[in-house]
Amino acid sequence: MDSIIVTGNGPLSGTIPIAGAKNACLTLMPATLLSDDPLTLTNAPRLSDIRTMAELLGSLGAEVSTLQGGQVIAMSSHALASQRADYDIVRKMRASILVLGPLLARFGHAEVSLPGGCAIGARPVDLHLKALEAMGARLDLREGYVHASAPGGLKGGTFEFPIVSVGATENALMAATLAKGTTVLKGAAREPEIVDLATCLRRMGAQIDGDGTDTITIQGVDRLHGATHPVVTDRIELGTYMLAPAICGGEVTCLGGRISLLASFCEKLDAAGLSVTETAEGLTVARRNGAIRAVDVTTAPFPGFPTDLQAQFMALMCTAGGTSKLEETIFENRFMHAPELIRMGADIDVHGGVATVRGVAGLKGAPVMATDLRASVSLILAGLAAEGETIVNRVYHLDRGYEHVEEKLRAVGALIERIPGR
Repeated sequence: MDSIIVTGNGPLSGTIPIAGAKNACLTLMPATLLSDDPLTLTNAPRLSDIRTMAELLGSLGAEVSTLQGGQVIAMSSHALASQRADYDIVRKMRASILVLGPLLARFGHAEVSLPGGCAIGARPVDLHLKALEAMGARLDLREGYVHASAPGGLKGGTFEFPIVSVGATENALMAATLAKGTTVLKGAAREPEIVDLATCLRRMGAQIDGDGTDTITIQGVDRLHGATHPVVTDRIELGTYMLAPAICGGEVTCLGGRISLLASFCEKLDAAGLSVTETAEGLTVARRNGAIRAVDVTTAPFPGFPTDLQAQFMALMCTAGGTSKLEETIFENRFMHAPELIRMGADIDVHGGVATVRGVAGLKGAPVMATDLRASVSLILAGLAAEGETIVNRVYHLDRGYEHVEEKLRAVGALIERIPGR
């Protein structure tokens, strides 16, 4: 397996282009299953998870082509050969469950393996299934597969999510576009990726209102047509690279960034002693007076502090002045990066869903192990500010969510290189 070596090299300076959102693109790609006509996505990220979704769609008989170096994805589902998503592909990525709603809505039946993904908690799919049941789906779980049917087609219904679920909202939203009648989703997720999906579906002819709020109303239509849609900026990649100058010092502009994508995160950066300036080209981040203050964080669904930036923010807090508490409310088992940061000299205690971080004068490079996608990049950020050399092992997680991370960080002055595995 590949490793990444990072050597602390002082302040950073320059610009970093931010890619299209992985989590948005992984949701937009299954939308092609809703129509016979072509769907083209621009500003697509070039990641292994995107390739896995393309492989899954291809296994169903969809035509998927990547153009312009992978930044354009052209898809067509006019001749699907199967409505069965096999375990061998689905196990690689949890987002694979998002083919269930579109297949069921368009064809009246689907078989989808229960998914795999990062080891950051159970993340059950029960809300996906309950939302589809509210539209008349018949579901049977056996031998590791969801067997779904709707012989007369899905029918509009009302479903209230007991807890916010981005994936379940996305699955239900796509399914409802072809259901007969009106569907109301209450307690829906409000993330920018949900708004991006709804925007794309409207371009395809769907009738959707209320995206970006907790109540989404969908009036089903008989068919959807083709469209071209630009993928929204990746707010998690954006936040990750905003933390690079926060940890190392210097000034970096993240091209394509907008405060509206990360308002609560930007508020925490401000409280920690950082300036975030929005310009026409993106967001510029710099320390205000050279010192970083400890700040408490509690993860929450959008518009709260993103769970996908908790690990990276912990890396910042490791050398902040004072003591911070980071509470994780979305996923269990999401502090697995803490022991690796401790290997670098951090002072962290974890009790249940709360991590207490006491800032230290500095970190020291060490061999560390990436345990999941966001943990892997948090260790790279920590290594940028550490004394000496940090070797991050098992970085295959990293390639699922960050494209060309070494090149982007080298462009602003970081000393970082990838060592191919043997």
